[in-house]
Amino acid sequence: MNQIGLVMLFGLLAVACRTDLLSHRIPNPVVFAGAALGILWNGLSPYGHGWAAAFEGMGIGLAFLMPLYFLRAMSAGDVKLLAMVGSFLGPIDVIGATLATFLMGGAMAVAITLKMGVFQQMLRNLWFIVVGSAVRLASGSMPTIEYPVQPAARLPYGVAITAGTAAFVAWQRSLG
Repeated sequence: MNQIGLVMLFGLLAVACRTDLLSHRIPNPVVFAGAALGILWNGLSPYGHGWAAAFEGMGIGLAFLMPLYFLRAMSAGDVKLLAMVGSFLGPIDVIGATLATFLMGGAMAVAITLKMGVFQQMLRNLWFIVVGSAVRLASGSMPTIEYPVQPAARLPYGVAITAGTAAFVAWQRSLG
């Protein structure tokens, strides 16, 4: 992807990141317009990966986060935002961006809970979620994330998606 595509992608991610920080929401107009722009960019630009790659990237972005949405561990805006990223990056690169996003999200969760003084609560909540899911699986039920009475903190995952995508793109560009 050339500079113009990156400017479009990171401009959209900056808007999504800002609104997620301010309101814990990612607006549909941003992700839908962004996905359309990513598809058009890949389909029409001589630097794009092609129409199919844009749709495949979008589908893979959805597929990675959709299970977390069904478990109620992630909001729909986050899922759609990663699909938008996939429409720009294509099927292979969205996998790398997703893995980097998971690493950034984990690091952010630790940093935020340490700063807020609720790291121990986060560990208790994680234990509650893991044990509850294991019990559900053992009893033949589908696991769902039952949220503890006292949440440790809310993580604006749009920030993790933005940081993970930026880290992956920077790493990829440093390779040549």
